[in-house]
Amino acid sequence: MQLDMPVWRDTEGNTLACVEKIKVMRENLEELAQMAQDAYEDAILMGCDEAQIKAYLVSLMQALDNPYTS
Repeated sequence: MQLDMPVWRDTEGNTLACVEKIKVMRENLEELAQMAQDAYEDAILMGCDEAQIKAYLVSLMQALDNPYTS
């Protein structure tokens, strides 16, 4: 799966320039995308409604919590 990655920015809008950070971000998101694709395909093969599984995956992402906020 080929992902079009955005230019990553910090909370102040500055571009992240650290090559290693960007590499880790890309690897993590590619792995996540592949896992989501696999789960989606499995759900379809099991007879789940495509729209329902997509909606659930979206809600899963929207429910992520930032453990670093004070």
